[in-house]
Amino acid sequence: MQTPNVLIVEDEVVTRTTLKSLFEAEGYNVFEAENGDQMHDFFENHAINLVIMDINLPGKNGLILAREVRDRKNVGLIFLTGRDNDVDRILGLEIGADDYLTKPFNPRELTIRARNLLSRTTNSSEDDDLPSRVSFNGWTLDGDSRSLISPNGKEFRLPRSEFRALHLFLSNPGKILTREQLIMEMTGRELRPNDRTVDVTIRRIRKHFESDPTDEELIVTIHGEGYRFCGQVDG
Repeated sequence: MQTPNVLIVEDEVVTRTTLKSLFEAEGYNVFEAENGDQMHDFFENHAINLVIMDINLPGKNGLILAREVRDRKNVGLIFLTGRDNDVDRILGLEIGADDYLTKPFNPRELTIRARNLLSRTTNSSEDDDLPSRVSFNGWTLDGDSRSLISPNGKEFRLPRSEFRALHLFLSNPGKILTREQLIMEMTGRELRPNDRTVDVTIRRIRKHFESDPTDEELIVTIHGEGYRFCGQVDG
């Protein structure tokens, strides 16, 4: 596997320099950007595998830029926030961030999370076992484009976490999947206390189905246990 390219998007010089040194010590190729314009310049000229982004950036903030990052299929995204509250975390997850850390953070924890995420984004065989298309209840999950296609042909590009979660459901129709199973499939890490990543991701997936008001509830909450896919998978 080639050395992963990590892009640090952070306007604070000290923090950005610290992060660059941290990831270079781990053996990665590291690039620095102060804002969204510089970030896009690096995307145009380098194959970026992972973005470490501060939410509170000048100009376009991290939440806005994250939507643009999510248009790129194989890029991991970890948010850094100096505000220790649920609002930033949930908004970041709603947009499709793979993970987040609150400043000040433990450098070792950040590198471990980054390594786990990179093992998924840079491993070309990651989705070799996924069929290219899976149909259910008139919908189609397309593995090649990582898209969800509605019965009327509308296409939704999915963040990696949504795609992996939905594929796991379609591979296990009728079975209860725990939050621990889902978070491991989505991010490659264990569930943390008060971690709402799974719940936010399921809510995002459900919103796609809500675009068709005739759809039955496809993903059902099993209180105290997890979630179950109740649709009909074709084939």
